[in-house]
Amino acid sequence: MFIKITVVVAAATMLVTGVWMRIDPASFAAWAGWPNHVHFLHDAGVFQIGIGMMMVCALWWRDVISVVLAGYVFTNTFHVVNHVLDRHLGGDDDTWWQLGLFSVLAAAALALRLRTLYRGRALTRARS
Repeated sequence: MFIKITVVVAAATMLVTGVWMRIDPASFAAWAGWPNHVHFLHDAGVFQIGIGMMMVCALWWRDVISVVLAGYVFTNTFHVVNHVLDRHLGGDDDTWWQLGLFSVLAAAALALRLRTLYRGRALTRARS
């Protein structure tokens, strides 16, 4: 029980700070004593949210590969969104689609992983 509570509390702190960085970077920067670099804080917020989500998912989803792939797909896809929305702040115009390609590949790998896991469980149940 101690471990589960610790994971939930740690995940909540990651989620709260991540959402804060994503929706109000200036306020977070002032609180943390950081420069208000909006795109950096948007990206850092998304990565914080992704870590928090993976921690929560790991409590009920026992397959490590699935948890990691799901976390990557979420985090990297929202990283792509940041690059699209923050284009006016600078950066390379090609970054968003290059990152997006990796999200598509990871999503395909996750779908294959889940299909394999659930097909294996179905076969095991059918044999018993």
